[in-house]
Amino acid sequence: MNTGSLNIPAPKPISRTSEPLNYSFVGDEAFGLSENMLRPYSGKHLDFGKRIFNYRLSRARRCTECTFGLLTNRWRILHRPLNVSIEFAEDIVKACCILHNFVRQRDGFNFHDTLNITGPENIENIHMPVLRKITTRDKLKHFFLSKEGALSWQENRI
Repeated sequence: MNTGSLNIPAPKPISRTSEPLNYSFVGDEAFGLSENMLRPYSGKHLDFGKRIFNYRLSRARRCTECTFGLLTNRWRILHRPLNVSIEFAEDIVKACCILHNFVRQRDGFNFHDTLNITGPENIENIHMPVLRKITTRDKLKHFFLSKEGALSWQENRI
């Protein structure tokens, strides 16, 4: 990602009135903040805007975590580190996704697939120094607080 080899599209506005924003990956505290990586604001005493951003980011992360939880519940090979090349690991994950979709089409939705899948409800942040500049994260924070980007119920969730 840092070498520019992922062919990430150029920044685009997310609304009619916003400035262009980078396409970004959603991460957690373990990831460093970079041009295309979104992670929560760190600290315990965050202002309102940062708490809203962290909440909205955790909602996005929950989708990924639940999806991976569904895959790992069905395909036990994903419960341990894959001691294979990156290319082969990608093939294994793709095969699990294809098989998962095939089984879902064949057998229908199985409620038991979703048991014990939980997302992060409360995020504990660690302190990491970051050079201060206006980032995609800051721009999204402002958008989430704007009339155009705010959700009517988001303030009740933090």
